[in-house]
Amino acid sequence: MTADIRHLIGGRWLAGSGDPVRSVNPTRPHVVVAEGGAALAADVDAAVAAAAEAAAPWAGTPIHGRGALLLAAAGVVDDHAEQWGRELATEEGKTLAEGIGEVRRAAQILRYYGAEGDRQAGEIFASPRAGERILVTRKPIGVVGVITPFNFPIAIPAWKIAPALVYGNTVVWKPAGTVPLLAMRLAEALTAAGLPAGVLNLLIGGSEIGDALVGHPGIDAVTFTGSTGVGRRIAAAAAARGVPAQAEMGGKNAAVVLDDADIDLALEQVMLGAFRSTGQKCTATSRLIVTAGIADRFLESLSDRARHLSVGDPTEEATQMGPVISAAAQQNISAGITTATTQGASVLTGGRPYSDGVRAEGYFVAPTILELDGGTADVWTDELFGPVLAVRRAADADEAFALAGDSEFGLSAAVFTQDLTRALQAVEQIDVGVLHVNSESAGADPHVPFGGAKKSGLGPKEQGGAAREFFTHTTTVYLRGGTAGA
Repeated sequence: MTADIRHLIGGRWLAGSGDPVRSVNPTRPHVVVAEGGAALAADVDAAVAAAAEAAAPWAGTPIHGRGALLLAAAGVVDDHAEQWGRELATEEGKTLAEGIGEVRRAAQILRYYGAEGDRQAGEIFASPRAGERILVTRKPIGVVGVITPFNFPIAIPAWKIAPALVYGNTVVWKPAGTVPLLAMRLAEALTAAGLPAGVLNLLIGGSEIGDALVGHPGIDAVTFTGSTGVGRRIAAAAAARGVPAQAEMGGKNAAVVLDDADIDLALEQVMLGAFRSTGQKCTATSRLIVTAGIADRFLESLSDRARHLSVGDPTEEATQMGPVISAAAQQNISAGITTATTQGASVLTGGRPYSDGVRAEGYFVAPTILELDGGTADVWTDELFGPVLAVRRAADADEAFALAGDSEFGLSAAVFTQDLTRALQAVEQIDVGVLHVNSESAGADPHVPFGGAKKSGLGPKEQGGAAREFFTHTTTVYLRGGTAGA
């Protein structure tokens, strides 16, 4: 059944009166998952006003009370993991197992921040003056604008919204218009848990809603995940108003496989990094560097595994890879493959559109591996955000690490070696925010910092204790009493 798109403003679920928004099943684009009217600029004003009105009472709620609501919401999410995971697979295109796993990850994130009240809340420093202590306390930053992408429609919102709320902020959230159903599900879980009216507001619509949110004078900070171009524009707009921005942006992540690697492990992990979630991860493996001693057999085995991936309807349990999110994404990725071949790339597998059944009907792209000849190639530098892996050969580890660093991005990387010295060399030489040794380039845990180096990230890191750096500001308190016994 098609779901009705609704917006959450000041604790009320409302139909939108803007232009039609329609979410379709990327496997069967004639099937409409959710539809309704978009939010309007007036709705942005109303949502920000509701968040501002709720801000002081919410900030005044003890952090254990705020955390208790997140823990209750985690229970709601867990209870619906099977249903919402299937809806996620239908709406976004992940496999059923990945969809259910993502919903459970959202619950895990809510539980992690739900326990924040039991962690360190501030710091005490010695004073150079007698009878005085210096306390560093933290306060919420205010009303936070949250803008999230399609590719993790419940997990990424959870890892932004959960810390924002537990640290005492209120939120106005604009998700990607292609995944409204899962956005409504997360908001439903939080409201069902008892979140007060106005603390979380949800607006669904196009880029104009995002622009209105970023530029709104009532927004005190903006957190964004998405493309590099949009992230830079948001950061510039926020800076012009003097408010902080956090942006997790693009990646062109490399996996380096050295001669001494555990080959079976490397094959498994590179496959997962490149093709799980149909390559639609900012941390996906999109570049592969293989040293000369193992290159022939490694690429032969890798190509064979990619050819035999089960690609199809992601809601079927046997499926290993589903479609990309939209026709535009499919066309952009296909154009990138064509450009690569005209620039000298050799197609090791994939590279052609499907012509059979559901794979011809939906937004499918075959798992594609392209070997580059050393010349200039856009596929080596530009993020396609799909199941396309560009490969170069390196003479040795030094050249391999240099190729891994050959990018303006620095989100994540993976290195496969059994040599501790080489692993430590990779830690020193590969400039990324997340480095995996003998595991895929994708993956993040809620208790440790996540974010990129170079042009992959702006502002403080996300998740773990790092989230506090963005969602709070410090107040340094010089605490001194009067004369003892007076």
